[in-house]
Amino acid sequence: MPTILFNKPYGVLSQFTPADGHKSLACFGLPKKIYPAGRLDADSEGLLLLTSEGKLQAYISEPKHKQPKTYWAQVERIITEEALEKLRNGIILKDGPTKPCQARLMEEPGLPPRNPPIRERKTVPTSWVEIILTEGRNRQARRMLASVGFPVLRLIRHSIGIFTLDGIQEGKWREATQEEIRELWKQRKK
Repeated sequence: MPTILFNKPYGVLSQFTPADGHKSLACFGLPKKIYPAGRLDADSEGLLLLTSEGKLQAYISEPKHKQPKTYWAQVERIITEEALEKLRNGIILKDGPTKPCQARLMEEPGLPPRNPPIRERKTVPTSWVEIILTEGRNRQARRMLASVGFPVLRLIRHSIGIFTLDGIQEGKWREATQEEIRELWKQRKK
């Protein structure tokens, strides 16, 4: 059975049944009998892995395996080094302390505009942040950035472990290669 790398567009649910006026994964010609390994909110974009292999699904999605997940976030204002340092050290959210993470200011990535476009204010600049998490709480990247004073305008998950969005256009997917799957399992043994 295949493992699929899907570039989920904004407004699409991480499930095969539409709800609340949102599109679902059923709209994108994905193979039958595969399921998301983890979730990505409707208002977030980017990499979603789908598989029918239960062990692989658990390995990818369960926090105990610490698969790093890289997010690119466009935030209001120019993020400060002080805010980045707080993120790196871990912060306290309503559901408890987060683990330390990697966080850095980045150049704006070459992405197509979001549909619908983000709201822009002429008097408020934006910046891009890369944040790499090893835990998977609900809306964690958004909540962490908001807690240090930089609300997220656009959020893209760029990678999960060894898998990235590279070469996959929005709304498109590809099958993981056997070499990629072997590499993922090798990392598990380390």
